[in-house]
Amino acid sequence: MAVDPPPPPVRTTAAVEDYLERISELIKTKGYARVVDIAAELKISQASVTTMVQRLDAEGLLNYEKYRGMVLTDAGEAVAARIAHRHELLTQFLRQLGLDEDVITRDVEGMEHHVSPETFAALERLTELLSTDAKLRARVQG
Repeated sequence: MAVDPPPPPVRTTAAVEDYLERISELIKTKGYARVVDIAAELKISQASVTTMVQRLDAEGLLNYEKYRGMVLTDAGEAVAARIAHRHELLTQFLRQLGLDEDVITRDVEGMEHHVSPETFAALERLTELLSTDAKLRARVQG
């Protein structure tokens, strides 16, 4: 019996990824995510958050109940996990270059949504190489 291949990753925008990343982080740290919490995290209006949350619900990335909060669906969890992995890898990579933490934080936020899968795979390989080769890491850091 043939096994169906996994579905392709959901296509998302930077805004969708930011929302899913924040929702996932809130659920992990607080046990729940509410519109007011997301608005505070992203520094935007609750009305804007409500509009996006309703869109994410319609797209099957989360289940939202007005006045009750939300939970990520399996598809939403998969996107959030992909973004978290990308964020962590980019952070590790830039740290291995010897950059200041403030620079790293700012740059990762700018880069994480705009790196192609091919470039990301290359960065994964390079990050692994830098983590295991102290001489190379020292040369890169100057």
